[in-house]
Amino acid sequence: MFKNLKKDIDFAFKSDPAARSKFEILLTYSGVHALMFYRLSHSLAKWRLKLLARIISQFARFLTGIEIHPNAKIASGIFIDHGIGVVIGETATVEEGVTIYHGVTLGGTGKDKGKKRHPTVKKGAIIGSGAKILGNIVIGENAKIGANSVVLKSVPPNSTAVGVPAKIIK
Repeated sequence: MFKNLKKDIDFAFKSDPAARSKFEILLTYSGVHALMFYRLSHSLAKWRLKLLARIISQFARFLTGIEIHPNAKIASGIFIDHGIGVVIGETATVEEGVTIYHGVTLGGTGKDKGKKRHPTVKKGAIIGSGAKILGNIVIGENAKIGANSVVLKSVPPNSTAVGVPAKIIK
């Protein structure tokens, strides 16, 4: 658990030009706090303590303004910057090196059935403020999603998607 925390803090320090120290990040970054609670609730969910896991995730939401479902799969070494309003759904997957800005939703469409209803965000992707990424789609490695975009289709690696609905521009 401490190894994951170190990776999260290290990536936040590398990604945020405003960060002055790793200790400051540990004490004051709500994204790091939300990930700490997520990792605890995720462990409890794996141990089939689902109610306790959900209680902890909702407590974390109350404290941080960031909602991460205990069953989501989130790698260590991600950065949730100014995280208020971030929602990460139950079957979402987020790989390492991903940056998520405030107001982002990794959610379902409400139409999908089955086990995988939420997006997969691949290594190195950047998701701009207010973006909504919906459904069982893939955001490719190093892809960029523009602020306030609504992404309903997969985005290839090393590309940029913007707009409502999002279109690939690069």
